[in-house]
Amino acid sequence: MSQTRIGVVGVGVMGSAIAGRFLRTGHAVTLRDRDPGKTAPLAAEGAAVADTAEALMAASDVVILSLNTAEIVEAVVFGAEGLAAHARPGLLLIDMSSIDPGATAAMAARLRAETGMGWVDAPLSGGAPAAAVGRLTLMMGGEAPEVERAREVLRAVAANMTHMGPAGAGQTTKLINQVLCACNFLAIAEATRLAQDAGVDAERIPAALAGGRADSRILQEFMGKMARRDLTPTGRIDNMLKDLEATQRFAMALRTPMPLTGLVAELHRIMVAAGIGGEDSAAYMKMFDFGTAR
Repeated sequence: MSQTRIGVVGVGVMGSAIAGRFLRTGHAVTLRDRDPGKTAPLAAEGAAVADTAEALMAASDVVILSLNTAEIVEAVVFGAEGLAAHARPGLLLIDMSSIDPGATAAMAARLRAETGMGWVDAPLSGGAPAAAVGRLTLMMGGEAPEVERAREVLRAVAANMTHMGPAGAGQTTKLINQVLCACNFLAIAEATRLAQDAGVDAERIPAALAGGRADSRILQEFMGKMARRDLTPTGRIDNMLKDLEATQRFAMALRTPMPLTGLVAELHRIMVAAGIGGEDSAAYMKMFDFGTAR
């Protein structure tokens, strides 16, 4: 049986990791990105590159989006010569971006009404390293038959997939995920600096705490990275700020108090204002290095 043909729109850090995993698991992959330089490495490995939305849709059974904002997603799908203009029966759109839940629900309904095409929101956790080895966690929203179809396709990149409800429910769950991750990242950065100032080898702490209540995947993956100031890209601080601000808007509409999230968001704004928004999560350590010899 032939593999599902995958189209990927948005080939940044995450999009390239997702597309690369599909390519290396035997899928035909077609890429589209505004920046041709981002598609070149995967094209060298055998991915096709579409110059137009029409070409991408013609070459794909499933189209995956990995984009930064709801506005960009809307423009890519519904803009002039967008994906919707070239929809056909049987195509499925899977949005792996992290965007507003309400906007997602509205766009999913619009796509179905205008084209009959299904939309599954499947934002992710685990970052590029997990995508590269097929270990992402996905929070999914949409109609059950389409979510099941998406699940079969996404087994190549994900180990944990949960259907949370109708369109937008996956995005709501992702906002909750980002609150937990952002608070944990900054707590680990702060603890790393405390360990270093106290003369304790911070790179040994993850092993020392493994299995205890303070343990977490972020601790295991990032404390040593932070201690070494290893800025190898796995994500971006400004993307986390984007998600925190989306969470604040969502919570404000519900009048849900989120004082810790507010503080963490302000600290992210400080880091973005300081010019490190484009750097990896390990660069949280720079906030604790301001004004020191480190």
